[in-house]
Amino acid sequence: MTDSPLVPPLARPTSGEATHDSSHGASATSAASVLLEARSLNKRYRKGGAVIDVLRGASLVIKKGEVVSIIGASGAGKSTLLHTLGTLDLPDSGTIHYGGRELTSLSPSELADFRNRELGFVFQFHHLLPEFSALENVMMPALIRRLPRQDAHDRATRALNDVGLSHRIEHRPGELSGGEQQRVALARALVLDPPLLLADEVTGNLDERTGEEIHELLFRLNSTRGITLIVVTHNRSLADRMSRRLVLHNGLIEERA
Repeated sequence: MTDSPLVPPLARPTSGEATHDSSHGASATSAASVLLEARSLNKRYRKGGAVIDVLRGASLVIKKGEVVSIIGASGAGKSTLLHTLGTLDLPDSGTIHYGGRELTSLSPSELADFRNRELGFVFQFHHLLPEFSALENVMMPALIRRLPRQDAHDRATRALNDVGLSHRIEHRPGELSGGEQQRVALARALVLDPPLLLADEVTGNLDERTGEEIHELLFRLNSTRGITLIVVTHNRSLADRMSRRLVLHNGLIEERA
């Protein structure tokens, strides 16, 4: 099965957004306000009798509209950092502020509501429900928020159109190619219009051409919607195209020129 052609221009552009050059990222970071700030994050795991320190005082500031890559050696803890920033896992110590709100002290139910309202997640594996259609998979976050079913349907239809899959909405994941499955996962992450998208090796299982289409789609989302992107990747050429490049090394975050 072949992938869909390059996606069309995204719908609902945000008025007044800046035009982007080859170094992607919304407006200059100095003029943008802080969206996410992590301070002195520490995270350790115990494996057998060993203690593994993954994050050792990691800190970062992400401003609205930025496109940020996180790179590092295999096993450096990039996914752990992303999951911690997205509150899927909490640090052992340190703080995470989003829009000025401190997150680590929130209850599990408050964190679940925060993630549903503010964040979109896309992972290397699409995690689509095989028994449901593309449309039904994308509707799920809206239904979890208890939006009216018609509203959820309309939002999901728009999101699938935005990622170039309006002709595949009734197909189940098993009837889609790998690239199409990942676009469905991306539409699901976008269906509630989150300000921040966290992406973890989203093209790791795709061929080079299909991966490049997904990369271009991510950049277009930033350009047209102003969505902030944090992307964990092993792809150095992709990382180099982003406006900021962070390296996770020995549990600390370093800015790369």
